Amino acid sequence: MSEAPQQTFVIQKIYTKDVSFESPNTPELFTTEFQPGLSMDLNVESRNLEGDVYHVVVRVTAQTEIEEKTAFLCEVEQAGIFTIGGFNDAELSYMLGVQCPNALFPYARETVSDLVARGGFPQLLLEPVNFEAMYHEHMQQLAQESETAQ
Repeated sequence: MSEAPQQTFVIQKIYTKDVSFESPNTPELFTTEFQPGLSMDLNVESRNLEGDVYHVVVRVTAQTEIEEKTAFLCEVEQAGIFTIGGFNDAELSYMLGVQCPNALFPYARETVSDLVARGGFPQLLLEPVNFEAMYHEHMQQLAQESETAQ
């Protein structure tokens, strides 16, 4: 009787990989009524570094426009190095697509909020993200693409 391999999930490091904040139309925008339109883009990337060690990046891009002029553009890449072992391929994919981003997103959210406030704009609190739903949607899309390709 063989034992199942021991599963490990260890956060080795969480760090900010890249930060960008631009407010190209200030100070003029500070003299107008602030009723912004916000657009947000979220992306998760992962890659194997070596053995059971993986690098995962959550990229958050938030852009706000006022009267078709960019008020600010904020991009944060929050990254982490994780040791993930003892999982089959499907479980590993889930860990990289859901569990790692869940660990990283609160840091990215805080960084975006801090940058926007330092830029002189009202605090921006990003809504929590359901990475599990995003992951399942992505997996369904991949399945549909592979069916179409056959």
